This record gives sequence, C-alpha cells and structure tokens, in this order.
Amino acid sequence: SESVNIETGKKISAAEVKDLMLTAPGVKLVDNPSQCEYPLALDCAGKFETFVGRIREDESIDNGINMWIVADNIRKGAATNAVQIARVLADDYL
Repeated sequence: SESVNIETGKKISAAEVKDLMLTAPGVKLVDNPSQCEYPLALDCAGKFETFVGRIREDESIDNGINMWIVADNIRKGAATNAVQIARVLADDYL
C-alpha cells in the first residue's frame, strides 16, 4: 500500500484521473467514499490488478493529485512487471 502524490505539468481534476483509471490496463478503481469503499490490502491479496482509490486534488501544490494504491507484491511484483513490459516492447516496438 502506498500513498502517492503526483504533480502534473498541467491541471487535471480528480474526476479526470478517475476516468483515466477506469480504462487503464491492470488497474481497478475502488473509490466510493459514500459507501466507504477504498482499496485495501486484504482485498487485493492473490490478484494481479493494482487497486487505486482515494483520488483527491492536492491543494498544497500546483497541479497536485493524491491517491492510494494497493497491490499484491507477490503477484504484481518485479517479475510480473518485467514480463508485462517485455510483452509491450515485443508487440509494439520490436
């Protein structure tokens, strides 16, 4: 689990980031505060997806976004990422 702070080159809203996450491969958006639904480590155990939620605009910096990211490090660790990157390189660039 990580709390991530991003500063973009131009302003992007939390709603725009959520829309991007909905279509991002390998990402599952879990961000429903009214139902107390957020990414939890227990929920991602044994899964390959990376869970993202609590997406908020950061008022402390220009163009800032905060989010909470959770993944199963055994499933989605360095080896899985290396294979996925290799596949993209082979399919799209080689």
